[in-house]
Amino acid sequence: MRIVIVDDSGARASVLEEGLREAGYDDIHFVPPRGAFVARIERMAPDVVLMDLGSPSRDTLEEMLLVSRALAKPIAMFVDQSDDMMIGAAIDAGVSAYVVDGLRKDRVRPILELAVRRFTAFSRMQSELDEARAALANRKTIDKAKAILMAQRGLNEADAYALLRSTAMNQGRRLVDVAEALITASSLLGGGNT
Repeated sequence: MRIVIVDDSGARASVLEEGLREAGYDDIHFVPPRGAFVARIERMAPDVVLMDLGSPSRDTLEEMLLVSRALAKPIAMFVDQSDDMMIGAAIDAGVSAYVVDGLRKDRVRPILELAVRRFTAFSRMQSELDEARAALANRKTIDKAKAILMAQRGLNEADAYALLRSTAMNQGRRLVDVAEALITASSLLGGGNT
C-alpha cells in the first residue's frame, strides 16, 4: 500500500512514519503542503493520504480539503484543534477519518484502516446511488417513449413496451437507446408527447 504523508512538520511526520512502519507499511512518501503539491500527490498515485495539519488556519484547511476532493482516495486528517465548522467542511470534502488531538504512533494503524474502510463503504454507497439514479432516468425515458407510442400508434402500455423491446433486440441496441431515439425523432417531427 502506497501512503503519502502531507506534513510541514518533520517531528509530527516522524510519529506517523514510525506508526506506519511498526504496522508493516514501508511504501511511505512525504509531501510538504507547498507549491503544486496536489499534482505531485496525484502523480504518486497513493492508496491512502495522511494529512497532519497540527493547528491549521482556515486557508490551510480549505487547501487540504481541495486535496481530498481532487484525489478520491481514503484520507485521514490529523489536527490538534477543531470546531464544528472545520469538522463539517472535512466531512463534506470526503475526509474518511478526522482525528483531533490524537497523533500517537500506536493509533496510526487503526486510523488508517478506519479511513480505508469508510472510504470503501462510502464509494460503494455512491456507486449504488449513481446506479439507482441512472436506472430511474432510464425508466423515465422508456416511459416517455411508451407514451409517444401509445398516443401516436394507439397501443396499450404493454404493447408499446413490447414494441420498444423487440426493436432494441432486432437492432442490437439497449432499450433506453431506442427510447431516446424515438423521443428525439418524435420531437423533430413535431410529436405531441415530448
